[in-house]
Amino acid sequence: MLNTYSPDHSHIIEFNRSAQNLHLESTLEDLSLFEIQVDINQRGVIVTQLFESDSTIPGVILMDGKKFIGMISQRRFFERMSRPYARELFLGRSLHIFYNFAQTDLLLLSGDTPVVEAAQQAIRRSPHLLYEPIVVKLSSDEYRLLEVQQLLIAQSCIHQLATELLRQKTQAQLIQTEKLATLGQMLAGVSHEIRNPVACILGNLQCLSHYYQDLMGLAETYEQEFPQPSQAIKDYKNEIDFEFTQQDLPEVLDSIKISSERLTHLVNSLRGFSRIDSYKPEKVEINYCLENTLLILKNRFKPGTNLIKKYGKIPPIYGYPNQLSQVFLNIISNAIDALEDISQDHPHLAKITIKTEVRECSEIEKQTLKIPSHSPMDALLHYPEYFDHSSSPNSNCDCQTQPSNHLPCCISIRISDNGPGIPASILDRIFETFFTTKSPEKGTGLGLSISHQIITEKHRGKLNVTSQVGRGTEFEILLPIL
Repeated sequence: MLNTYSPDHSHIIEFNRSAQNLHLESTLEDLSLFEIQVDINQRGVIVTQLFESDSTIPGVILMDGKKFIGMISQRRFFERMSRPYARELFLGRSLHIFYNFAQTDLLLLSGDTPVVEAAQQAIRRSPHLLYEPIVVKLSSDEYRLLEVQQLLIAQSCIHQLATELLRQKTQAQLIQTEKLATLGQMLAGVSHEIRNPVACILGNLQCLSHYYQDLMGLAETYEQEFPQPSQAIKDYKNEIDFEFTQQDLPEVLDSIKISSERLTHLVNSLRGFSRIDSYKPEKVEINYCLENTLLILKNRFKPGTNLIKKYGKIPPIYGYPNQLSQVFLNIISNAIDALEDISQDHPHLAKITIKTEVRECSEIEKQTLKIPSHSPMDALLHYPEYFDHSSSPNSNCDCQTQPSNHLPCCISIRISDNGPGIPASILDRIFETFFTTKSPEKGTGLGLSISHQIITEKHRGKLNVTSQVGRGTEFEILLPIL
């Protein structure tokens, strides 16, 4: 803090040039502000001496006691004083007189104004006012001055900081994507290695079943030809529990068959999930995609967790099945994590609900999904059997007979849980890159961000979230029927 005294010691002029570290949310209070106040009843020579003593001072704030009157910039002050007879007219008189003569429009902003917003307002001023200092109001009777150059430099620094943070986020996202791609390649290789032995088991299992039937037929033939077997044969049959083996072996073979077929299904799902999507969208069955995802996540469900599936009749869409599976995987995984505490304490209360349906779009959804308004129901007319009127706001509509009177339809996929919910204070941030409430070993903050990008950018859809603390969370994915 630097104190400058006037010649007659009638007042003290103070200004502060504190430096602060800038961040994306920096306000004017974080910048170097000048505190230079002069009583407007002082003579003009006081301001002249002040400016001549320090040419870096941008201007002075005029006060009448604690009342703010206005501001005189150094540039405009010397511009007026350079005119004929100006020094004789104003230096010996009250600043009131000079201010009435030289007063101009000023930019007055509160101290909590963001730097970026303040810079935009500053550069929108008239050209002759562009370099006038900005008055910053910190309280009802506390005012400071800010140089425009200082403001623009701060804006440039914030812009560079935002660019660097975006670069770092993009780099981290690329690294994570590369890891996922590498993991996908490994997964494809592992699934291929599993698939061959399983295929061998299934192939040989059929032969084994035939061999079993042949052996049982041979045993029955022996019993018919030799109804009275020797004591050694009787003892051996009792030792191996022949009757139980005869009944249980078919069940064992069926169990091996079911397990092998299930493993084949899982391997095919893993192969499909790890497969790189083609550059062109392809036909996707949403319900089938969800089933494959649930199969992959089956071992993550806690015992007793209620999984409720309400699959409606929905038409296929054109998209990228791998990417949609990734979205479903991310959202369902988050639901499982949210139910972790409930699953441990009250496993029978944990519930995840997945519902798919065709429904009408609101006008806002129609604009978001960018569905052409000239053919509102053309796409759905190819699939009239999928439309459920009961799910529509206008339940008495008939999409077959009155297509032109209705809004476009979309596919809705709702995934909800009855977990602890998301606080309203962070609900708007959950789609931000790297934002997460999980520990580093459980989450990277990329899952929902990538999911939002896949739905909105790759599929022209919409990803909504609603949540109530203590009641649970629901994600709704809207995909246009095109």
